[in-house]
Amino acid sequence: MAIAYREWRDGDDLALLEIWGGPETEQARQFRGTLAPSGNAPWRRCIVAEDVVDGVAIPVAAGVIHEASLHPQRLWAYIEVDRQHRRTGVGSTLLTMLRHEAAQSPSGVSRLRTKVEPGTPGAAFAEAAGLAPIQRSRLVVVEPGALKLPVFGDGSEAAASEQVEDLATGSVELSDVVGRYYTAVHSWDSPGELSIATVQRLFLDELSGAHGAIVLRAPKASAFGQGVPASKKGQLQAFAISYAGLAPAPSPAGDKAAGEDTATSGQPTDVFVGHEPQLAADEARAAVRDLLALIAFQHPVVLELDDSMEALCAVVDPLLESGRARRQGAETLVVSDPA
Repeated sequence: MAIAYREWRDGDDLALLEIWGGPETEQARQFRGTLAPSGNAPWRRCIVAEDVVDGVAIPVAAGVIHEASLHPQRLWAYIEVDRQHRRTGVGSTLLTMLRHEAAQSPSGVSRLRTKVEPGTPGAAFAEAAGLAPIQRSRLVVVEPGALKLPVFGDGSEAAASEQVEDLATGSVELSDVVGRYYTAVHSWDSPGELSIATVQRLFLDELSGAHGAIVLRAPKASAFGQGVPASKKGQLQAFAISYAGLAPAPSPAGDKAAGEDTATSGQPTDVFVGHEPQLAADEARAAVRDLLALIAFQHPVVLELDDSMEALCAVVDPLLESGRARRQGAETLVVSDPA
């Protein structure tokens, strides 16, 4: 075995896919898309390992590091090695070469991070390389009717309509809360400065896949902070952004919402649920619970749940224990070089 290393070239993706076969994990499927020629806009370095047999060079492994505009304090890294060439030093050599490149990144950022599935060869390699978990993420499907519908005010439709609202995804109010929530639950890997325009682009415009948003507001008479005049809407407490056509929230009595699209009833809707980060812990849990009860009353929803999302975890974890929610796929660990 004679291993040679070079920069990524066009056509390497097809050659490696032929050797690698299908991705072993969801993380591998996602990261394979980052293997591309090295460049500076955005900054990326990609290296290929070739096994030279009888003068013929066959790509067998590749590694990449790249900067990210979101979460800029670390570089994303990925290495994949053909099964027959693992435990031969190829992966370690690629990592050493990538670390050398990282030391010369224009941003000055050199710490690496990646995503792995626990118990896999990739997770073992990352641990041996000194990368430690900084976050756990799960995809969780909340089954229909897992939570009892909340009662708003006197239980009337009018009272409910004051607190539950379909809100345009272009709303500045929504963008502000989404951005501050995302920053608050990602203190472990700062997303950097998030402008309203950036939040719109990443989470709320058509290119992000967002289809609609439902928000829960505080009752007019009990808004937190400086208070909200009775003539104004209550302050936004929680939000749910749909990425697959979120069905309208049902009435407090549980009646089927008018105009509801029953064609989506079979598959879970992908939803991003969060809350106003200034809420007290108990208020945040209550707001998230009430909104989740509404959107998952008649149809299943799937949530990406980081352990740092404390209010959402406090609501969903008991549902997992009772069987009213289920995990979809394997857990994901974000692992990183130490600070």
